[in-house]
Amino acid sequence: MSPAGQRRLGSNVRVVSDLHDLTLLEQAAAVRSGEVSPVELVNHYLERIDRLNDDVGAFVFVAVDQARAAARSAEGAVIAGVELRPLHGVPTAIKDLYLTADMPTGFGTGAFPPQELGIDEAVVTKLRDAGMISLGKTATPEFGAPCYTEPEGHPPARTPWDLTCSAGGSSGGAGAAVAAGLLPAAPGSDGGGSIRIPSSVNGLVGLKTSRGRISVAPLDSEISGLGVHGPLARTVRDAAALLDAMAGPTTMDWIWQAPPRSGSFLAACDDEPRGLRIGRYITPAVPGAEVHSDCEAAYEHASALLEQLSHHVEDHPTTFGPEIIPLFEDLWSVEFASLPIPADAEDKLRPLTAWLRERGRSLSALELYHALGSLRSSARDELNRTAVYDAVLTPTLAQPPVKVGSLRDDADPARDFENQKRFTPFTAPYNLSGQPAMSIPLHWTDDQVPIGIQLIGRPGDEVTLLRLAAQLEAAEPWEHRKPACW
Repeated sequence: MSPAGQRRLGSNVRVVSDLHDLTLLEQAAAVRSGEVSPVELVNHYLERIDRLNDDVGAFVFVAVDQARAAARSAEGAVIAGVELRPLHGVPTAIKDLYLTADMPTGFGTGAFPPQELGIDEAVVTKLRDAGMISLGKTATPEFGAPCYTEPEGHPPARTPWDLTCSAGGSSGGAGAAVAAGLLPAAPGSDGGGSIRIPSSVNGLVGLKTSRGRISVAPLDSEISGLGVHGPLARTVRDAAALLDAMAGPTTMDWIWQAPPRSGSFLAACDDEPRGLRIGRYITPAVPGAEVHSDCEAAYEHASALLEQLSHHVEDHPTTFGPEIIPLFEDLWSVEFASLPIPADAEDKLRPLTAWLRERGRSLSALELYHALGSLRSSARDELNRTAVYDAVLTPTLAQPPVKVGSLRDDADPARDFENQKRFTPFTAPYNLSGQPAMSIPLHWTDDQVPIGIQLIGRPGDEVTLLRLAAQLEAAEPWEHRKPACW
């Protein structure tokens, strides 16, 4: 399909100017019908990556040969008439923190070369089993530590809505890729906001799943319980479809969530909710964090729309207070101190990573145990107090997208970390509690910059969040909004 051409793809697929205008689900339908081939899709996206990636910094490795070979194989299956998997032949890419058997993993670091360990993480296997074709590895900061994505040896990930601004982190490459039309949707991981942050600044739907919804096998020991996987997509239904592909335990998992009663997360999006009770708060737990007027406007906009949709919205101050912040810092620091980094690579780490590791090593086992126990006790209190609500509403971030480099401070990593906390005060508490939380691009500034709002659900209840987000999207659609590079 030429950029200037148009094609009507089936009775259920709209007229489009180019293949990347199609949603994830539309691409899957077009492949199944034979109206678009996997080879055509893969080549289309590879051309866009080649043309736009230097601007947006979404990819750190592009697997041209592997992707084209996988596309030819997928096309052969369509021609042979075999039963196709749900997302057969649709492109995606893998965050550069995930191990992949057929591609190197760089972990966002320049301290040692990218690693080829010959193993796929469980979520990578899930996506492959769903029929998706990986085009490469999306950018992440060093070991996923900060909420900006400026990997060593690669351009920073930038939001295509304003190329002077960061795409967020740590799934910043995934967010930039989807927002710039380099992928229809992508997986991310989230230990303190790393899906929701890039979703907010890139104008996407991003879902941090419940603890145990998506396998973190085989490497994550789940000691802290902070890190989970989830989808980033342009629409709620695309996010739900990608979640269906990613969800489910393996034989290595001891924590898991039951599948949705609707049969799939995608099917749940068709069940419009009525009369939900929604709590809301806007006072951040992080001392010194100030909520920008644009983020406050997004919060009030969402509240008003929820009321218009016949939901009951009420103020409900969170129990997560300033006292949890140093405890979270302790836990976060120990996680990075525990990374198995070769001794000869230590002096090559970013200042922030080195500072976190030094801080973590200074803590005793009793201090770590106290932090973990106290944080989980705080999470239980919050879960108990908010159990009356079907969802909780907050801003996703305290600030609009920030300039590339404005949070980072290599000369003072403690200040760097403080800058990040003040930018993202609403996300990390829900990694502690294990609740699902999603950012949706409901609000836009006068300058057409996206501002996300965050919805938090009960543990294991992604279904209610998806139903509610789909209803909000239907009321005020956002999928038609495209950045200038689109």
